[in-house]
Amino acid sequence: MKVTAVKLHPVAAADPPLRSSYGLHAPYAIRTIVEIETDEGIAGISETYGGEQPLALLEAARALLIGRDVFQLTGLWKSFEEKAEADAREAAGDRSQTWLLPGENPLDRHTRTFAAIEIACLDAIGKALGKPACDLLGGRAREQAAFSAYLFYKHAGGGGLGDDAREDEYGEGLTPEAMVRQARQMIATYGFREIKLKGGVLDPDLEIETIRALQGEFGRAVPLRIDPNCAWSVDTSIRVGEALREELSGGGYLEDPTATLEGMSQVRRRLLEKGIDTPLASNVAVTTFGHVPQAWKLDAVQIVLSDPHYWGGLRAQRQLDHLCSVLGMGVSMHSNNHLGVSLMAMAHAAAACPHLTYACDTHYPWQTAQDEVVAGGRIPFHNGCVRIPEKPGLGVELDYDQLARLKERYRKLPYRKRDDEAEMRKHVDPDWKRMLPRW
Repeated sequence: MKVTAVKLHPVAAADPPLRSSYGLHAPYAIRTIVEIETDEGIAGISETYGGEQPLALLEAARALLIGRDVFQLTGLWKSFEEKAEADAREAAGDRSQTWLLPGENPLDRHTRTFAAIEIACLDAIGKALGKPACDLLGGRAREQAAFSAYLFYKHAGGGGLGDDAREDEYGEGLTPEAMVRQARQMIATYGFREIKLKGGVLDPDLEIETIRALQGEFGRAVPLRIDPNCAWSVDTSIRVGEALREELSGGGYLEDPTATLEGMSQVRRRLLEKGIDTPLASNVAVTTFGHVPQAWKLDAVQIVLSDPHYWGGLRAQRQLDHLCSVLGMGVSMHSNNHLGVSLMAMAHAAAACPHLTYACDTHYPWQTAQDEVVAGGRIPFHNGCVRIPEKPGLGVELDYDQLARLKERYRKLPYRKRDDEAEMRKHVDPDWKRMLPRW
């Protein structure tokens, strides 16, 4: 089954004004839908990061794909791997996401490009064989993938602009009380059973208060996590870890409190000296296979937050799960803004990973039905989980009318890459600049 055509669909989906240590989300998140066609009349789809750079890399890969058997991806990966290694030799840059937004690190560009291609090929293979994508990875460890309520401090607004402005479903969320309301509403809608708070936005004492308020509302049966995206110094990280030693126990964790593996290692060691065994998680300091043994050796990270979109695809996700199990490290999954195609790829990846036991992140509640490109509408959640459908491949198809609308919106956008710092200066503080550490 050979590839005969590659179609790339840049799209824009409304996004609320969410905050993180990187800054402020723009009114639209940009994504790319990849569609391959084959000589057997079977198509495969995937979703990846958006903007000019990802689109240009996928365009450049088109010549490598046309005429290629979708089952023969190892040779393709080898060529991408060689390019990635050449980039790493020539650049003195950092492969982590400490300084750059997810999807914007040029040293990850070839891994991300291959992942988008591989997922689309696996979708086509699954359709050809009549098998769900997760069953192509060795079978499923579970029939559904659990996700967590992903809370964000946010300004008023539901995303979009002008006539396309969206209803502000969750309202402004800049206080502990507002974040409890946000969590209550999200859990009522989706049934999530774990909660993650995106921190690094307010004074650490207010974020501590938020976590305590969440536990006061939901009790100790709901695990809590907090992720300040490296906004804290080592000392502040330790202070927060001490303050939340009880709240982050029982299935919770402290994610990327400070920059670098060395900084994370210091936080871990000093917390252990105080008798605090809160696990540290990372999707910022650990973004490639080479980081995993370093993190393990330094005891800097106990839980790796994977992501098939920048780790290299569904098979790489499965390999990462195995590596972490060998090293005795936990596994969960990071999320970026995404639509239903990406959500299903994440669900298949999670279902195929036996050691991925922490509920995955998802931005899905922050996007709306008006922007869903999956035929039939939004992907349903059942008690916080996405069930693996008994359909081949990813189990979803494209709604081409919706796709055309989102492509037209992308065409009219004045920007072609994510820039949270610029949005922060435009809407909140003209002098704002991302600082690490901020506290």
